[in-house]
Amino acid sequence: MPPQEQLRSILATDCGSTTTKAILIELVDGEYRLRVRGEAPTTVEAPFEDVTVGVGNAVREVEELSGRTLMRDGEIIRPQSGDIGVDAYVSTSSAGGGLQVMVVGLVRSMTAESAQRAALGAGAIVMDVVALDDGRRDYERIERMRELRPDMILISGGTDGGEIRRVVEMAELVAAANPQARLGADYQLPVIFAGNTGARELVTGALERATQLTVVPNLRPTMEREELGPARDEIQELFLQHVMAQAPGYSKLMDWTDADIMPTPAAVGTLIEAVAARESINVVGVDIGGATTDVFSVFGGTFNRTVSANLGMSYSISNVLAEAGLDNILRWLTMHPDPRRLGNDIRNKMIRPTTIPQNLLGLMVEQGVAREALRLAFEQHKMLASGLKGVQRQRDISDAFGAGGAESLVDMMALDLIVGSGGVLSHAPRRRQAALMMIDAFEPQGITRLAVDSIFMMPQLGVLSTISDQAATEVFYRDCLIPLGPCIAPVGNARPGVPCLRITLSRASGSEIVDVPAGEMRLLPLAEDERVQVTVEPTRAFDVGDGRGRAMETQVAGGVVGMIVDTRGRPLRLPEDDAERIATLEQWYRALGAYPEVPVERVGEVG
Repeated sequence: MPPQEQLRSILATDCGSTTTKAILIELVDGEYRLRVRGEAPTTVEAPFEDVTVGVGNAVREVEELSGRTLMRDGEIIRPQSGDIGVDAYVSTSSAGGGLQVMVVGLVRSMTAESAQRAALGAGAIVMDVVALDDGRRDYERIERMRELRPDMILISGGTDGGEIRRVVEMAELVAAANPQARLGADYQLPVIFAGNTGARELVTGALERATQLTVVPNLRPTMEREELGPARDEIQELFLQHVMAQAPGYSKLMDWTDADIMPTPAAVGTLIEAVAARESINVVGVDIGGATTDVFSVFGGTFNRTVSANLGMSYSISNVLAEAGLDNILRWLTMHPDPRRLGNDIRNKMIRPTTIPQNLLGLMVEQGVAREALRLAFEQHKMLASGLKGVQRQRDISDAFGAGGAESLVDMMALDLIVGSGGVLSHAPRRRQAALMMIDAFEPQGITRLAVDSIFMMPQLGVLSTISDQAATEVFYRDCLIPLGPCIAPVGNARPGVPCLRITLSRASGSEIVDVPAGEMRLLPLAEDERVQVTVEPTRAFDVGDGRGRAMETQVAGGVVGMIVDTRGRPLRLPEDDAERIATLEQWYRALGAYPEVPVERVGEVG
């Protein structure tokens, strides 16, 4: 691969659970820009059982759209020669269910929680957390390990110089279970020990014959300090060298790439962290996929990630239906479909994951499911993001036993930017629909920028940043990030129609004053390249960031949607009366122009 400053073209792919996406980036007039994008079904499962088949199909679409030759004899051509080949090729992957890890620790809310953070930060799905205080008996823990068949196990427990006996007992429990790896039975299950250094010798004796054991520094050396880096790095290394090597076709894919294949969530997290650091802002990002929903946050420089392994839009859509309940999905509809048929149609998405809605009702149902998946995933994120703050955090020992649990690090009033990614958000027919889904699910407070990943390429840009930060940054801001506009949402509740906000927009052409009563959605024109000074004056019952009734003045930038004013209150509540609920939803949807005006009788069945 040529040096970073000499890269003329880069091909990047993301092998998702449903679809493999490929993008071609080229240097144009001294700037890196997205040239074309292609996609094809992922082929890690039968009948192909070779991930490179899907990669090749996606790259062939890129070839057709760009008029360039990128592959020959089943391989990516490198380096570029004229218009043939590319200078670099990188890839991410969550195909085959992504990286699945089981965590074993002593106290669930202390060392086991730290291990969970390490695994999540490495881009893993945490299948289960086994701890001494999890309420299960030893035989139940053994059965659980054998049943789940994780890709690897991360063991933590004990501060340095502290507990040894119980740490060794947990390691012996893993040895007794002797769990088999999910992908293939011809290699030993990778196990990482990141606990008390004093227990290393005994833990090694218990596990070295039954597993592929790796020892790394204690991720909780003292009660007041957390060091997740070594464990995270080792998880990603084992993912590449052991787990990926067993997946169909990945050994060939690894030979193609110019950088290590990254778990898709880890790549997205890398990019979210970079955005927060570059702009010195607080960011929440979400990646809603077919099998999982990942939520990322950076508040005060502290990065957190959670993965909701049972919340997705295709393979896991039945779990969303079960966890949210059909009524919570129906509440977002302005129509009355047959509940039984609707439930079956939602479940059919799990069987046929690549299908898309064929009519308005089908679209509204899918976006209703997305709202509930995002809402539930964000609630889980706020709970886990209330623990240790990254590398170092002082924490009272009482927290370990549930006394006065820590507050969430997620402060919605301090949030500056929400970035949405994933098919249901990136490919929404109208950008206003994506904005509305994120507002309904996350309920931003104060003044918050909204944006979406234009065509779902944040994973590719995340791994690209490891070989060319310049290329990743330029493409992200010019071709990936689509600013939707700011959302002004006061905290408080009042009867609809009661005075709520006065907004003064100071433009070059003059000032404009808009009064917005409670209970409404309002869309104010604000172009993507327009910046205005805005003064928000709430009534005494509402707060936009500086306290109840206190005015706030700031500068905001527009977006493709405009400025959204949301005075529906926080927390958001829909009317209980069905007719009133539908009338209210129709008012909100019309205010934003979210959906076309189609009579109910013409909608038909869910598609």
